[in-house]
Amino acid sequence: MLVDFLGGYQSLATTFLVAVAAAGILTPVAMRWSVVVGLVDHPRPGEVQRTSVPRAGGHAIYIAFIAAVAFSVLIAPREEREWIRLGGLVAGIAVLVPFAVWDDFRRLGPFPQLLAQVLCASVPVLFGITMSSISNPLAPPPFGGQIPLPSWVAVPATIIWLVLMMNSMNWLDTMDGLAGGVGAIASVFLVVVCIGLRQETIALLPVALAGACLGFIPYNFHPARVFMGTTGSMFLGYALGVIGLIGGAKLASTMLVLGVPVLDAVLVIAQRLAGGRSPFRGGDNAHLVHQLRMAGLGTRQIALLIYALCALCGAMATALVRVEKFYAFGALILAVAGLFAFVRLRTVTAPRRVG
Repeated sequence: MLVDFLGGYQSLATTFLVAVAAAGILTPVAMRWSVVVGLVDHPRPGEVQRTSVPRAGGHAIYIAFIAAVAFSVLIAPREEREWIRLGGLVAGIAVLVPFAVWDDFRRLGPFPQLLAQVLCASVPVLFGITMSSISNPLAPPPFGGQIPLPSWVAVPATIIWLVLMMNSMNWLDTMDGLAGGVGAIASVFLVVVCIGLRQETIALLPVALAGACLGFIPYNFHPARVFMGTTGSMFLGYALGVIGLIGGAKLASTMLVLGVPVLDAVLVIAQRLAGGRSPFRGGDNAHLVHQLRMAGLGTRQIALLIYALCALCGAMATALVRVEKFYAFGALILAVAGLFAFVRLRTVTAPRRVG
């Protein structure tokens, strides 16, 4: 028993190190390739960057992730069902990357981008990765509290979930270090949840994702030398969303640890719809990080604040159970809404800063 326990953690550690090393080596390569092909991000309305920066760093993240997962396959045996779901995860990445690269080069409009996201989100469904049940937070132990979902509900719910995750991380990636740092934090807490559920081989997936993010962050933290681009941010959202579904019982934890960017996306969509605008059309400084910037916080301060909020949510996701998570998410909604209101009041008088 002790040997198996230690062996499982050795697999996690080695997979993590492979991902960190791969991302650290591949990111400079992606930076050079980005300049050669002209994939360089120039300052745009609604974003806070001041200079042109290569935007192909996302290729280093997903390649490092796949390399680490492939390595984990060699050292950790899996059941047939998990192989099928792992194939669904990778197949979805294969569909996502070409569309994301196209967006990086051509800046797709909101509707084509949404269609591409729905297509990518549909791929894991074909491999049996669906939101087959949800937890009933009001069910007392020991009765389980799982509410099964019929396929006509599970399939569209899964697609909506993955599209929401992709957009949440994509919209978060408007400031140095944000998406990569949040992705790393969320992945670490998903590892903890998987271990708590005794899903050691599934835990290798968020371990690989955390390592890929952490290998990339030194190049992306302010002042960023490279951006992950649509390829990186969409991949992060997709991977976190699928990992939250594989093995079950992690959906609520994923939603809670990523509560800040997810709620930010939902509030921005509601605000834009109320204003008669497309919910996918940016340039309005509506996101929380933009409001914090306008309120006078610097780029590093904002990144560290969002990191801290996500880490706090992750701690709650691992420490709380059932109805407690339900209450925690309700409190998070109120906190994010209050933070929005506070920073909007601050923008009236606070001077702008360059951080």
